[in-house]
Amino acid sequence: MKEATQEVNMMAIVVISVGVLLTFFFYFLWPILNANFESKAQCSKAACDCSKREVIDGIEYCTPCYIDEQLVDGMKCLYKG
Repeated sequence: MKEATQEVNMMAIVVISVGVLLTFFFYFLWPILNANFESKAQCSKAACDCSKREVIDGIEYCTPCYIDEQLVDGMKCLYKG
């Protein structure tokens, strides 16, 4: 009987640990990853004027950017020249 109780306790610990890890992933990491993906996808659809480049922390960005011929304020896409 002791062995069965120990297995149930270990299973409960594993289930709780997996739940904590999934919660951390979906509430903290996933929004960051999703926002990064969204910004990269928006840059692939954008038409940016790369003659005007902005350098931030040694990284060049193209500004201004247009999506469907509408100016998107604050959008900066990486310069891939």
